[in-house]
Amino acid sequence: MPTPNPGTSTNFLRAVSAFSASNIWAVGHADNSSLILHWNGTAWVQVPSPSPGAGNDLSAVDAVSASSAWAVGEATDSGSQRTLIVRWNGTTWSQVASPAPGTDSRLDAVTATSAGNAWAVGGFSTGTAGKTLILHWNGTTWAQAASPNPSGTVIEMILDGMAAVSASDAWAVGTYATGTIQKTIIVHWNGTAWKVVPNPSPGQEPSLFGVAATSASDAWAVGGYIAGSPENTLLMHWNGTAWKMMIGPTPGSNSSLTGVAATSASNVWAVGNFSSGGPSQVFAIHCC
Repeated sequence: MPTPNPGTSTNFLRAVSAFSASNIWAVGHADNSSLILHWNGTAWVQVPSPSPGAGNDLSAVDAVSASSAWAVGEATDSGSQRTLIVRWNGTTWSQVASPAPGTDSRLDAVTATSAGNAWAVGGFSTGTAGKTLILHWNGTTWAQAASPNPSGTVIEMILDGMAAVSASDAWAVGTYATGTIQKTIIVHWNGTAWKVVPNPSPGQEPSLFGVAATSASDAWAVGGYIAGSPENTLLMHWNGTAWKMMIGPTPGSNSSLTGVAATSASNVWAVGNFSSGGPSQVFAIHCC
């Protein structure tokens, strides 16, 4: 579909969320400004969006209703990042104050179960270590929630994806690095606290980019990992008790899954890209 491209050098869309067939949001950046597009059932149109920093980028969006949606990302000034959260109230997008701990803070995913309950996740740096960042909206303000971190000295940490089944059941996934070792991380909200949940972290440099959940006993996480020289698709399933690695298609010599969506336990889609020595190509897989 034709879409606005207001940037003179860079136009990039990172995420999309649909509330209905005639109410869809897509977010990203155009040059150094945040970019928000809206599908009204007929065409994609650009909607004014806050851009408080010298550089601004929106990484995720989630629509609760026709008059309530959230988008999150980062604003950058002089090389330092801080969290950026904007809200749609049915008329305009406006910036909402958000915690930005450490020297560099960013948000990569957001999900809302109601107008009074939303989560946003990402990461930040203390200057010497990377930490998980989880923010919670209680209907009035965004506040930093206590979030678990892997043991040891973590030099890089980011939560890239999240999904919520209910106000007491949410997942966030990502990747962390300790020196030369990189591992995946999955954390779960049980209504009281966020806790790290053991998960397969195969091969070299495994990463998780997306997660989808349909119930307390059904969730999927996707990414990629290196086994030998090629990169393989990484697919994990939560059965209500444990995360198990699943076997999925790995086209080409290098493949990775970057997003996943599910409408039921028997209707799950994951998307990504692969290459076989030539140009990178996109692909999709379906279960079940």
